[in-house]
Amino acid sequence: MLTGRQYKESLKDGRKVYFEGRLIEDFGSEPALAIPLQAIADGYDKYYSAEPGAVNPLTIAPRSAEELRERIPVITEMDLLLNVTYQSLMTLLVAAGRLEDHAPEFIPRIKAYVEDARRRDIRITECITDAKGDRSLAPAKQSDPDAYVRVVGRRPDGVVIRGAKLHITAAAFGHDLLVMPTKSMKPGEEDYAIACAVPVGSPGVYVTNTTYHPRAGDPRDYPVSSRASVPDSVVIFDDVFVPTERVFLDGQAAYAAVFAHSLGLWERLGGVSFMVTQADELVGLASLIAEANGLSRVPHVREKIDEMMIHATLLRAGLEAALLHAHATPEGYYYPDDMYTNVAKYHGAANFATMVRYLHDIAGGAVVTAPSMSDFDNPELRPLLEKYMGTGPDITGEYRSRLFHAIRDLTADAFGGWHHVTNLQSGGGLFAQKLVTRKNYDIERARALALKAAGLSGA
Repeated sequence: MLTGRQYKESLKDGRKVYFEGRLIEDFGSEPALAIPLQAIADGYDKYYSAEPGAVNPLTIAPRSAEELRERIPVITEMDLLLNVTYQSLMTLLVAAGRLEDHAPEFIPRIKAYVEDARRRDIRITECITDAKGDRSLAPAKQSDPDAYVRVVGRRPDGVVIRGAKLHITAAAFGHDLLVMPTKSMKPGEEDYAIACAVPVGSPGVYVTNTTYHPRAGDPRDYPVSSRASVPDSVVIFDDVFVPTERVFLDGQAAYAAVFAHSLGLWERLGGVSFMVTQADELVGLASLIAEANGLSRVPHVREKIDEMMIHATLLRAGLEAALLHAHATPEGYYYPDDMYTNVAKYHGAANFATMVRYLHDIAGGAVVTAPSMSDFDNPELRPLLEKYMGTGPDITGEYRSRLFHAIRDLTADAFGGWHHVTNLQSGGGLFAQKLVTRKNYDIERARALALKAAGLSGA
């Protein structure tokens, strides 16, 4: 296993990582990159074991529904890249089970890669969403054939790929990029049916970065994003060679969607797990700011908080159902139920904006106009701000302002905007969750009940 220091050293592999147009050779020199880098290194130190043969326990696939359940609180506490690595490895194992009857030649490679990744204690990021070009056209009909990642050359020892993947969280900080088709492919699109693992430092890989990390100002005004930011990337593959042992699908168009479906399940489980905590967090902020504003007994405020509590509880219920109805792969690895996971993810994403609206309505305009915390450091300003921002002997101006800044940072600034979009899009948009629900819902049972109610069933 690697220590945090060893992890940082392992990233010095010649990778082409850019931030604001500049090639970054020292992540520690950029605050927007240094903060997540240190968080990931701390995660390495947290789980480090010097025992020979030890592997991070969080990369081991759950062997029972109970083990799967035990991972949920850990998912929300571990650093994001470790969580993404866990999702990546679980995606490969679930996909291997689904390929067993169709493309068994790839299964030994997948298993060998998973074991090697655990042994080397590497971090993996998921590369699924293509540039896509004209969304109305299929991959093979694009004016630029590279709009979807594809194989542009095959050699006896591997393949050469070209294209780009978008929205890749923490790509700059991982060791490997798990590349997979973003959708099902049709006959004639075999070159786009490629799944493989690519080292970030491979020649021809370029990684750009964008981030919600605050660029300036007092960190106290950004109590969450100043310490918990992670950049997102466009990853470009410019004729990148991938050895055969790292290729997990190549040309089997009919099974291109296997990896995406497997990944979507684990991404949505992770998304729901975070949404459950996030929903409770919003309820807590609504309760605290209502109290600080002197509104905690106002009927419409109480009703809004009630709605937020119901939303949070329904999310938790969906997560519980997904775990309760967990399924096993042929080899005994457990994964959450598809339908309940997707329904819960849909409910959380579709209603997030409404919950935030309730919070903003309860909090008021000071969410975006409260004085900076550094204003409270000014000895001339502080007594005046305490006088006018406070609301009573037990609610100081500084306390109330800190709540406003937390609400703004979480829901009404760059980090809040990032959450608004990623809650909708992570693991696929709302329509993707509807499709999975449509596929798994017992519509025949519902129709039979309707016929019986109408007296048309003959029963």
